[in-house]
Amino acid sequence: MSCACCNTTTKKTRMSCPVCGQNCFPVSSQTILHQVQFPENQAIAEGDYAFCANSECNIGYFSPSNTIPKACLRAFQPDQEAMLCHCFDISESIYRMALDDGTAETMKAFIVQQTKAGLCACESRNPSGRCCLANFSQMEQEHTN
Repeated sequence: MSCACCNTTTKKTRMSCPVCGQNCFPVSSQTILHQVQFPENQAIAEGDYAFCANSECNIGYFSPSNTIPKACLRAFQPDQEAMLCHCFDISESIYRMALDDGTAETMKAFIVQQTKAGLCACESRNPSGRCCLANFSQMEQEHTN
């Protein structure tokens, strides 16, 4: 399932994170502008950026000539829970509990319904700029193993 609000089928070239070496997806200027906090968002250099999803890496976005640390992003503040769905405020721990108590399918169905209706805002709300639906499936697989 692709997200109605963001272009998850873009074939832009991935880039390697300059710090951890992870293969990273490109992101739009819109995503960066909505995710980088003030005043850092006022001085973002032009260029093609990618998002480093490695939770151990301190780089949030990078281009061939610039890096933006995760500390400058809204979604990566101290004491903030790891999010699974930024659009509808579902943390990884909430979804794990739902998997444990058998209510996960209802939660996921809501997200799928809203996504199909174009009511998600992944490109702005998710720091990766990508749809989160694949993350639900990945967490479900990890839960069953």
